[in-house]
Parts: sequence; structure tokens; C-alpha cells
Amino acid sequence: MNTPFTTSNLLKSIKWALLLVALPLLAGCGTSTYMPNVPNVPMFTKKGELSAGGHVTLKGNITFNTAYAVSDHFAVLLNGSMLSSERSKRDMRHNLLEAGGGYFTTFGPNHNRVLEIYGGFGGGSSDRTEKDEDKETGDMTYERHEANFNKYFVQVNFSSKRKKSLHVLGKDFPLNYGTALRASYVNMHDYTLNNVPGKEEDNIFLEPIFYTRLTLNPAVQLQYTSGTNIGLKNRDELTAAYSVFSLGFVINVGSLDKKR
Repeated sequence: MNTPFTTSNLLKSIKWALLLVALPLLAGCGTSTYMPNVPNVPMFTKKGELSAGGHVTLKGNITFNTAYAVSDHFAVLLNGSMLSSERSKRDMRHNLLEAGGGYFTTFGPNHNRVLEIYGGFGGGSSDRTEKDEDKETGDMTYERHEANFNKYFVQVNFSSKRKKSLHVLGKDFPLNYGTALRASYVNMHDYTLNNVPGKEEDNIFLEPIFYTRLTLNPAVQLQYTSGTNIGLKNRDELTAAYSVFSLGFVINVGSLDKKR
């Protein structure tokens, strides 16, 4: 039986979510070689399930996530993200591709809670050009940072499929909630500053995120994600300058075996 979730309660949830994300946004005004993607949280419960999602952050970073449950407790992941932005102060391009796998299980009285543990690796590239205009002469100066990087990550997801619903215009929209804690090790290589080799760095990032999914139909959900990014090492280029705050869609297809 669904638990009603009113518009008033939704507004309160959004208020708290905005408070949680305010500090990361204020702290994320700098620049970094690494821009985190939205973690993959497929919420699998059985073999044959397929998940695919697309998300976009406030910075314009687009994440694509896919996952497949190859057994009742093991799944594989493939994630990617891209950004291409040209602005008056900064041009930036960022690409990332990663793959992984891991374990999932359900628990609780009605098996409506999901625990997932995944790990993987990947790589990407970053191209950032800082632009500065002399106010007196109008001359422009450019500082171009280019680098490739490797990434290794491990994450733990905890999700709830308890039947709460948002009641709007006489219709109930089920809600799911979850959190993910991802730890990522990122190291740069082939770094250049204005085409001159520069100091290469590494860092360890802790990336906790919180999300809410609104079910539009049995297969499609709207996802709101907020989170932060914490760098454990003091670095100049590989810093925790960006956090995750995104909107997107997730498509989940049930067990293929039961459809045959």
C-alpha cells in the first residue's frame, strides 16, 4: 500500500536538498582537471535487469550510465560523460569513460532495500583554456591546460524501494530514494600548460551523493541528484572544484527471463 507524499512534503524535501547542495556549489567555483560524473545506481534486484540513464549537471556535464545484471547478485557497469563549453572567461572540454562490476542484494522485511557494491576503472581527458582581457588595451591572454587522466573507483549504494508516492492532480507518482558513496583515485599524465610539460598530480576524491527518483511509468523515472566532492590531497590542478547537482532520466527494464 502506497504512503501518500504531499506537495508540501516534497517542497520540504527539496528545501533540505538545496541546503545540502549549497555549500558544495559555493565551494565549486574553482577549476580542476577532473569533473565527477553522476554515479551509476541501477538498483538491481534480480538477474536480467537492464538500467540506462542520462543526466546533466549545472556545469553542462552530460553523464550516460548503463548496467546489466548478469546474475541474481552480480552486475556490470559502463559509464561515460562529456562536456564542451565555450564562454567569455573559460573554454572547457572534458571526457570520461569507465567500466566496472560488482555485487548487489536486497534485504528488509519486504526485500525493498537494495545494497550495491561496485568497483571499476577508466580514463579521460581535459582541455581548459582560461581567457583574460586587459581592460585598458583590450588584448586577450590565454592559458591552456591539457591533460589525460586515469581513474579507479569503488562505490557503495544504498537504495530504498519503499512505496511512498507524490500525489499530484489526483494521480500517485511512486518515489524511490538512495545514497551512494564513491571513492575515486585519479592521476594525471601528459599534462601541458601552454604546450609546455607541467607538473603531474594525483588525488583521492570522496564523492557522496543523494538522489530521489520519481516514477513516471513502470520503466521510466525522473532523477534529481545532489552531492559533493572532497579531495584528500592539496593540489593545484587536480582539485575538488566541481560537485554533482543534476537532473536526468533512468530507464529500468525488468528480468528478461520472465518476458520469454
